[in-house]
Parts: sequence; structure tokens; C-alpha cells
Amino acid sequence: MLENTFKTGLVKELKSRFPGCIVLHADPNEIQGIPDLVVLYEDTWAALEGKKSARASHRPNQDYYVEKMNKMSYAAFIYPENKEEILNELERSFQARRSARLSGCE
Repeated sequence: MLENTFKTGLVKELKSRFPGCIVLHADPNEIQGIPDLVVLYEDTWAALEGKKSARASHRPNQDYYVEKMNKMSYAAFIYPENKEEILNELERSFQARRSARLSGCE
């Protein structure tokens, strides 16, 4: 599967799974290594770096930015082999932030 084909389907799935979300495509020329997709959902966000497979190479700085952005909110590498796992983690992350906000803990 081509990376672009995977990402196109992923964006559709994100919009279906998180109704009302906004999915932004990052400009790779702006900051080298920044994740491909930023997902804005309710009052939180996530960043996803799409790869065509688990064996696809990482470009310079991608590991750095995924790790940094994961500490801020949620970020991960996503590819066909781990898609469901990552989307489930993303859903749990969004739910945890919503629960914290509603309980006044955030």
C-alpha cells in the first residue's frame, strides 16, 4: 500500500470515529520532521505520523517531534499494522482529557 493511499483512508476514518474533528496536513517544508497530521477534536489535539508499513524508515527529526508532541498531548507513528491500536489509544487519550476537563482536574 502506498503511504498516501493509507493516509487518505486514515483521514476518512478519523473523521468518522471522531465526529466534528478537524484534520490538518502539516507542511513538511515548514518544520522538517513534524508529524503529517494534526487532529483537533473538541478541546484537545493529537499528531500522527503516517507510514506505509511498520518497516518504513523514519526521516530525520521525526522521532524527536513525535516524542515531544506526545508529551504535550498525544502523538504516534501510525501504519496499517498498528492502526487499530493507535486509534484506540487516541480515543482513550481524548476521553481522558474530556473526563479531566469535566471533573475540573485539568
